Amino acid sequence: MRGLRDKRVLVSGGSSGIGRAAAERFLEEGCRVAVGGLDDEQVRATVADLSRVGDVSGVSVDVADEDGVADLVAAAVSHLGGIDVLANNAGTAWRRPFLDLTAEEWDRMQAVNLRGMFLVAQAVARVMVEQGQGGAIVNMSSTNGLAGEVDYTHYNASKAAVLLLTRTMALELAPHRVRVNSLCPGWILTPLNASISEGIGSDAFVTRYVEEKIPLGRTGRPEDVAAAYAFLASDEAAFITGTELVVDGGQLAGG
Repeated sequence: MRGLRDKRVLVSGGSSGIGRAAAERFLEEGCRVAVGGLDDEQVRATVADLSRVGDVSGVSVDVADEDGVADLVAAAVSHLGGIDVLANNAGTAWRRPFLDLTAEEWDRMQAVNLRGMFLVAQAVARVMVEQGQGGAIVNMSSTNGLAGEVDYTHYNASKAAVLLLTRTMALELAPHRVRVNSLCPGWILTPLNASISEGIGSDAFVTRYVEEKIPLGRTGRPEDVAAAYAFLASDEAAFITGTELVVDGGQLAGG
């Protein structure tokens, strides 16, 4: 991708799944990368593994915690010397029917997927504005932010909110030459989705889902979304801001 080499990139939720794949893709593009993740052991293992590809560091953080986010961004700035790109990837998901959903579960989902998205984006945007060199922020939404899915009321609402957060950020940060977009992946085969599918038939569920829902006939891979992260952060997307890129194998096209 044009314009990515030597960029300083922070990937939240970068120790597993899509975030880890994104961190690796940015390293392959010649970027320097800092990752955040919830589990300290997993973060350390990811950094050790990705160090074979390039310059990477990491810290553990709960993105719902404001002080933790401040520490994450400070650590990234300390290691990288600044931040040019944010892959705002941290998030969570689990199934729960609407009538069984507790207020505590609702609050935790919003705390991670929306509050955390806001906290990381705001902290990094302040760094970018102070640097005065522009930047690119890519927030993680979902096809569930564009269309409903049963048993995911709390998740769907959080991801829909990310889309409006993204568009409003794009308007306010455009004068600072900071572009803000979001990604909307469909079914991506990640450890998180694998754990969800285990409770509803695992392989049989995934096979049926692909056959019925995904025109391209396969699950998405973390690398598919990592490529989209790289594109939106690159100079190839220099005139793209305030919108979302769907990565779903044609799922939404089928209604």
